[in-house]
Amino acid sequence: MFDSCGATHAGNVRANNEDRFDSVPELGFFVVADGLGGAAGGERASALTVKTLVEEVRSAQAAPTAATVMQAIELANKRVRWEAENDPCLEGMGCTVTAAIAQPDRVEIVNAGDSRAYRFSRGKLEQLTADHTWVSAIAEASGLSEAELKNHPKRHLLTKAVGAEYKVAADTVASDFHAGDILLLCSDGLHGVTSPDVIASTLEREASLQDKAQWLIDATLRLGAPDNVTVVLVRHADAAQ
Repeated sequence: MFDSCGATHAGNVRANNEDRFDSVPELGFFVVADGLGGAAGGERASALTVKTLVEEVRSAQAAPTAATVMQAIELANKRVRWEAENDPCLEGMGCTVTAAIAQPDRVEIVNAGDSRAYRFSRGKLEQLTADHTWVSAIAEASGLSEAELKNHPKRHLLTKAVGAEYKVAADTVASDFHAGDILLLCSDGLHGVTSPDVIASTLEREASLQDKAQWLIDATLRLGAPDNVTVVLVRHADAAQ
């Protein structure tokens, strides 16, 4: 039902890639996770989280729902915390997670952290998720300018993440999703470097999803790519090019 693809790159600075992505296209399920807590821990947390979500979605007796995904995130949280508590090398590990359940006319997003979901529709790029960061939490009350917030030393401090607490209060959001729309899931390695205008203009170009995903990666690499960058694109198959 959906045309989809994903791409990831370690970036220009990091030696390892702590991002992970996967999908179950036949069930309209797509997920991105961004590891935290150092090389070994970050990679393990994101890999374990994505693996858990995909397994739970595949084993469900019905089509996935936001509730199904939230339960899977809680299970992933328990697994990540258990491994971190039982292996000193993995202490403090965690990850962001953003998962999408796509349907013919609607998409549901479940997220914790600052990996994002966007919808590109009729030439307009719309951010669907809210970042769970210290900066986002205090932005309105702080009185700081957008430039000051963007460069604040706590700008990367997360208020929600898999593995951070005993429970994960993931957010859910739903949006229209019609033929011709493109869903973008990405780590902050993309949206923290590449502007919304560049993302939108790339998605608007006449090309395959694979080309669009690679162009987004390439644009980020040209801008320095200080972090791992991951992109997942989803589009209705009947509108695919």
